[in-house]
Amino acid sequence: MKILVFGGSGKIGSAVAWDLAKDPGVTRIGLVGRNREALERTKRWVGASNVNCHEVDVADAKAVRAAMQGYDAGALSLPDRRTSYRIVQASIEVGLPIVDMLEEYHRTPDEYEIEGLEVPAGMTLARYGEWLHEQAVEKKVPFIDGMGFAPGLSNITVGEAIRKLDRATSAVARVGGIPEKAAAMKRPLRYMITWAFDHVLREYVIRLLVRKNGKVVEVEAATERERFRFDMFGRNEELECAVTPGMPSFITSRPELEEFAEKTVRWPGHWEAVQTFKECGLLGLEPVEVQGHKVVPRELLLALLVPRLRAGEGDRDVCVMRNTVRGVKNGKPTKIEHFLWDEPRDGISSMARVTGFPVAIAARLLANGTIRQGGILPPEDCIAGELYAWFLQELEKREIRIAEVVAEDR
Repeated sequence: MKILVFGGSGKIGSAVAWDLAKDPGVTRIGLVGRNREALERTKRWVGASNVNCHEVDVADAKAVRAAMQGYDAGALSLPDRRTSYRIVQASIEVGLPIVDMLEEYHRTPDEYEIEGLEVPAGMTLARYGEWLHEQAVEKKVPFIDGMGFAPGLSNITVGEAIRKLDRATSAVARVGGIPEKAAAMKRPLRYMITWAFDHVLREYVIRLLVRKNGKVVEVEAATERERFRFDMFGRNEELECAVTPGMPSFITSRPELEEFAEKTVRWPGHWEAVQTFKECGLLGLEPVEVQGHKVVPRELLLALLVPRLRAGEGDRDVCVMRNTVRGVKNGKPTKIEHFLWDEPRDGISSMARVTGFPVAIAARLLANGTIRQGGILPPEDCIAGELYAWFLQELEKREIRIAEVVAEDR
């Protein structure tokens, strides 16, 4: 198997390459990026002789298509929609199966998070997404869309719980990357950067779709806060979550649900502080005048917060998941929950592990032809049955453990 990793010098792309290098069945790993030095640094860190660097600007469509030649599958770990859609379109054009970690359902692009996405002339945004799917179906190119932590592991487990019920009525996915408790208590927002923080703040202020009372409705991000207790894997912690974008495919892939939402997990106090920022206008993008200077509030906030939220020596992150799916089984109200608590290992952060490793596993399934169906495929549809059990076994090998609890819903 020969697998090409876009964004191969980033934290997630590096984790993807590291995982692929452990598999003797992967004979070639390609790293794609604009910075040769950064790519070479990742190659040295991975420490495998079968790693090849491709210094390519993803804005150069011809160079991108050339880099794809000779590979069996691609893994996409780029940070924004502008570059993601470019690579996806190129991969469909050349017939390269690909998996993307982005929290976007490319078949129905999110109009609130465009990030410079360029729609072909004469197409609407909605038509572009459907056109990509149609092209992938016609060319029989599988594109696994949103495969990482959330979306990704959250989609797969919620999808499995729905299948196990005779009828599912509601699903809530609670997922998030947080600092270990000791690191959280010494930082503002009780938070530590595990992901691009400008991206995090953007997700706090947009609007998103959820299901309520059987209808698709639009809500404001960072609302509908909920406190819960995580009491699995020897842990006993009170956490808090609020709605954010993250699993948009479920709005269309599981229309039978009466209720659906994805919520991001944080330590208590975080969401209250975020709401204060929003009310004060500190997350706004419209410049305000301060002593004769134009200042963008969010840029000022980022400049103040980012240095205070970076990981310090010995600080570690944690990734948490508690999903709850409710419905009926054998005539009885039933609740199925999935739990995850993951920590760093082998010098790789938890966020890089639970995001990068599922991407690497899925890339293998594309490269070896296990997943062949053409089109845009959400994880909840293509990782099912025996493949679901196998996928969880692969995660176990990487010490990523997901526990399932089935109980009567009282």
